[in-house]
Amino acid sequence: MTAYRSLCPIATTLDIVGDRWTLVILRDLITGKSRYSEFLTSPERITTNVLADRLERMEAAGLVERSPYQQRPLRHAYRLTDMGRALHPMLREMCRWANSYVPGTWTPPESFMGE
Repeated sequence: MTAYRSLCPIATTLDIVGDRWTLVILRDLITGKSRYSEFLTSPERITTNVLADRLERMEAAGLVERSPYQQRPLRHAYRLTDMGRALHPMLREMCRWANSYVPGTWTPPESFMGE
């Protein structure tokens, strides 16, 4: 069992997804990326060591699961679990908030924003 800093739902959610990269990786998974190399092409330019660490943490938290797509060398594809997919509405609301209050933020594609 994971130890959280408190049982406050906001604090526990931040303990799971509140770092600089997890929500960006979730965004990429929602928009169709699944392979390590694909995540590296995102405009935020995550480093390989941070990406590996976040994917491992996300898997341990139950947000993603991985499955091999190549044996030599062993490579994995990642996909959202039900728990990870359940964060999509929150990400939509974050986008709406930023688009309303932060000038210059880009509008996500309808495929991401659609209900």
